[in-house]
Amino acid sequence: MSGRRPNRKGSARKATARRAPVRRRRRRGSKEEEKLLTVGVVVVVGVSLVVALVQWLLVHWWVLVLAGVLAGGTGAVWWQQQVQRRRWEAARAQGLRFQVGRLDMLGHAEFEHAVRDLLLRDGCRDALRTGGRGDKGADVIATDPAGRRWVIQCKHRRDGLAGAAIGTPDLQRLNGTARPVHKADVVVMLTNGRFTRDAVPFAGDQQMHLVDRHMLARWAAGSWPLWELLPKIPPPRRPAH
Repeated sequence: MSGRRPNRKGSARKATARRAPVRRRRRRGSKEEEKLLTVGVVVVVGVSLVVALVQWLLVHWWVLVLAGVLAGGTGAVWWQQQVQRRRWEAARAQGLRFQVGRLDMLGHAEFEHAVRDLLLRDGCRDALRTGGRGDKGADVIATDPAGRRWVIQCKHRRDGLAGAAIGTPDLQRLNGTARPVHKADVVVMLTNGRFTRDAVPFAGDQQMHLVDRHMLARWAAGSWPLWELLPKIPPPRRPAH
């Protein structure tokens, strides 16, 4: 027989290591019970409050009637305001007119917004002013009632005809992005000023449309849509409504 004594410390450590998971399980179980108890208390309190509220409303039924009348009246007022606003916007769009002298006094962004408003007047419901940094040559984009996509670049001249003329370099930049990038059916360069002599044949060769001061004045002050004033417009994509 060996004279070595049994290692009591090692045995104690092993026993402690075995017992540890049992203690942890008990702690976890107690926490879960506490959570369930808390949830149960919250549910009971919530149900009690709902029941009490329902009972109170059954006794004071006139509160529900009053709330319904107030909600109905508020909704009716809101709906009436929306209808009036739409009617006002439609009447304003139909009667929208601009004198070219007034357009001269606008800033560049305001000029683009005015062109967008004229397209809205003519029935382009999705007309959008897109001018600014990163516009890739498109200041206004719209779809006309016949389904054609219009891409318009606006060149505002505060001095009108006395301002710098728009030449082929500007047309080339617009032509490079209007169809490939913006998927245009109709490409328009529009100005309250004038174009150079070489701009006109270049636009014809590239199937672009030029709107100078005289055309703009006729469109803005009249009641004709732009597609009825410009020649050689592509055929409709869908029947006009």
